[in-house]
Amino acid sequence: MEQRSPDDLSTDEAKAFIDQVSSFASPILVLSGGEPLVREDILDLAEYGHSKGLRIALATNGTLVTPKLAESIRNAGVQRVSVSIDGATPETHDGFRQQRGAFDSAWQGIENIKRCGIPFQINTTVTKHNVAEIPAILRLAVEREAAALHIFLLVPAGCGKEIANDEMIEPEEYEQVLNWLYERSKDTPIALKATCAPHYFRVMRQRARIEGTSIAATTHGFEATTKGCLAGSSVCFVSHRGEIYPCGYLPISAGNIRERHLEEIWENAEVFRELRDENNLHGKCGYCEYRRVCMGCRARAYAYTGDYLDSEPYCVYEPKPPAGDPRA
Repeated sequence: MEQRSPDDLSTDEAKAFIDQVSSFASPILVLSGGEPLVREDILDLAEYGHSKGLRIALATNGTLVTPKLAESIRNAGVQRVSVSIDGATPETHDGFRQQRGAFDSAWQGIENIKRCGIPFQINTTVTKHNVAEIPAILRLAVEREAAALHIFLLVPAGCGKEIANDEMIEPEEYEQVLNWLYERSKDTPIALKATCAPHYFRVMRQRARIEGTSIAATTHGFEATTKGCLAGSSVCFVSHRGEIYPCGYLPISAGNIRERHLEEIWENAEVFRELRDENNLHGKCGYCEYRRVCMGCRARAYAYTGDYLDSEPYCVYEPKPPAGDPRA
């Protein structure tokens, strides 16, 4: 049974939004949730977006993907499916999800996706309960022929806020995970990407400088690695009510598509303009030599300080402040 809120965008409103997007841009449109597959028109919207020339991705927990539904996903023009895997074992994944059988159901959904020839990626949020299993999750992703593994650093917002106190690992451990990811990126046959972890772009450059190598950035596609925090500059999030946010974890509304055209919001919203200039950053992020490629996580800064331009609270790097700089 479909689970819809009376505040949800209607099918016509959602298609009108897709029209707005395609009228001035050609981004990747990620259909996510919650669980997007509980919305009965979600594949109609995917097909409509595909017909408008947009690249369509679907983010799901995988448990609802039957063989028939996988065929429908393919026929709707979805080009990438991401499935959340929160542990390398049923015990870890099911325990975190509090749903027995979720691990096996997710992998069965992945098998159905694979049989239809749809590329899939694994999304894993790094937390205390699974940090020791991240290498094993990578092995699973490789063995099951995923196109990529994307690891996410937890942001204490939305659902993440409820578990942050119990599940966020220490900044020093995040640094270890990011260095591990850099090492694996050199010998792993699938794409790796760190999300909500902008300081990875600092780590890459520090390591490359030590090793005397160069950074090869992917500038487009599902594994684009051009910059750290993209909130409000290269990405935005649209809620089920039509509110536009810099990202899914930064609850500062830039406007509503029911009231204003997306292009107007994207070009003129104050929060977007502020986030597009690294010189607006406060604290150590404001004078960090890596700020242009990192930016720090604006959502984590907001969650901890109430200021989305403040320093990234989970970065251990201490840049040297310039002499006389009032932000030092």
